[in-house]
Amino acid sequence: MTVAATSSFTMHGARDAMEAGLGHIEQQVLGIERAVFENPALAFDLAKTLIESTCRTVLGERSVPYDAGDDLPRLFWLAARVLPFLPPTASTAAEVRNSLRQTLVGLSTAVQGICELRNHCGFASHGSGRPRPAMEAVQALLAAEAADAIVGFLHRVHRQDRAPPPSPGPRFEDNEAFNGHVDETFGSIRIFEAEFRASEVLYQLEPETYRIGLAEFDGGAAEAAASAEEGA
Repeated sequence: MTVAATSSFTMHGARDAMEAGLGHIEQQVLGIERAVFENPALAFDLAKTLIESTCRTVLGERSVPYDAGDDLPRLFWLAARVLPFLPPTASTAAEVRNSLRQTLVGLSTAVQGICELRNHCGFASHGSGRPRPAMEAVQALLAAEAADAIVGFLHRVHRQDRAPPPSPGPRFEDNEAFNGHVDETFGSIRIFEAEFRASEVLYQLEPETYRIGLAEFDGGAAEAAASAEEGA
């Protein structure tokens, strides 16, 4: 039995973001929902624009600087770096972080794919000297549903943690044992004549990775101390 094709599409994630404060994307959302079946090529253009609008809003509301000329993959990467994707209770779970990182890489690949579909098949993309491949609703749905999932996820994570964290995090100067461990493991970093401690570079450039490493280091030290007491 043949199943009748649907003739309507609703962006649930994007509409949730609209109701939560992202009202300026309404025309883009309505445009995608119509274009999927009426003008599939336009859906690729609007899917890219929708994700870009969301990323710019997230970065602006979090006071993260970016260049006006930054492309969508760059904007998505910047947003992914500043959003708290893991809840505080799981922030030190290394395996979970690795799994989530792989998922984010997949989303980044999807973003890149939407950009390329827009460039090759979009209705309003750059001019071409030859006919563009004609896409149908099923391909437009793929781009639209991917954009909907990405926008909904980004904005949900963004709005769930708008308040500043209660603690400024570990202070570099209070953790010399861990700093020494990092320096001994990775050595110093030299750029021309300047030399930097590996621990300080990690603290300044990847504070979340520093905090997780510190927690794991402290946990290992606590286990070693407990084992020593049992053996005494």
